Amino acid sequence: MSLREFKAKEVIFKEGEHGESLFVISEGTVEIYVRYGEPDQQKIKTLSKNQIFGEMAVIEYYPRSATAVAASDVKLIEVKCGEISDFFKSNPDKIIQIMQQLSLRIRELTDDYNVVVDLVDQLKEAAGEGKKKNASLVEKIKKFVLYGNKQPEVKSVESIRKIGEVSHSDGYTLKVESFPKGTVIFKEGEPGKCMYDIHSGQIGIYKHYGTPEEILLTKLSENQFFGEMAMLDDDKRSATAVVVSNEATIESISSGDLQELFENNPLKVEMIIAHMSSRLRRLTNEYIKSCELFNEFYNTDIWDEYLAKKAADFSVRYYE
Repeated sequence: MSLREFKAKEVIFKEGEHGESLFVISEGTVEIYVRYGEPDQQKIKTLSKNQIFGEMAVIEYYPRSATAVAASDVKLIEVKCGEISDFFKSNPDKIIQIMQQLSLRIRELTDDYNVVVDLVDQLKEAAGEGKKKNASLVEKIKKFVLYGNKQPEVKSVESIRKIGEVSHSDGYTLKVESFPKGTVIFKEGEPGKCMYDIHSGQIGIYKHYGTPEEILLTKLSENQFFGEMAMLDDDKRSATAVVVSNEATIESISSGDLQELFENNPLKVEMIIAHMSSRLRRLTNEYIKSCELFNEFYNTDIWDEYLAKKAADFSVRYYE
């Protein structure tokens, strides 16, 4: 770890660069841009003291997805890839901070994604009724297109090892329980107090579970996490989780357990953070595709045929 200083307007890192470190702001403010220096550059956010940025490139070993610029003279604590464990040991509060930042970004982007879905629905409705295309929809979409070209879906050997090849039941664990088929782990609308790690079996994630409108969103299997969003935001569950295999063994993890878990099984905590980062990146890519689809819908002259062809590719759901 080292202290870095940048003058106002100085670029800290550029979009597309290989990322080898994250930063914590000690003094000053930093602005995050996409397409920085281009005619259509967009400022995504302004960050201030104690906030963390650049973490996704380090967590998942991806190129930088945005450009960071010093908005004022700044002092930053730089944490390189191999120093993250030591950084967390010295700053255990930063574990939950990074997870909460990722959670907030997932929620904000999900809201934007849902708006784009609604706009596409408006186009479909207009096409079905033979209405003229409304130019104001294009203006609406512009505010949501904040991201540049989609980052490549390539993971390094290291990130694959952490996320996919290590059993979640290895090493130190917290409260682990087994449940029979049909057990409801949590219900939609209930407050979320913990997240879960599947050691064996399958969990179904449902909307409107037990009602005529019941929808199975996804099935999760061994070595997958779920329920982290509501836990981190102290919010209500947005879906219901049910055991759908003959039996499932799962580990429950509360936000208060994270420091203990890191002290005894740091790789598990790194895997949770990597899971959230991967989820955000997938959502970002789906969001970009939805914006592109909107523009294609709007500009095509064969609405009904095109909509019919593309509709099956447009339904993506997110759970917590």
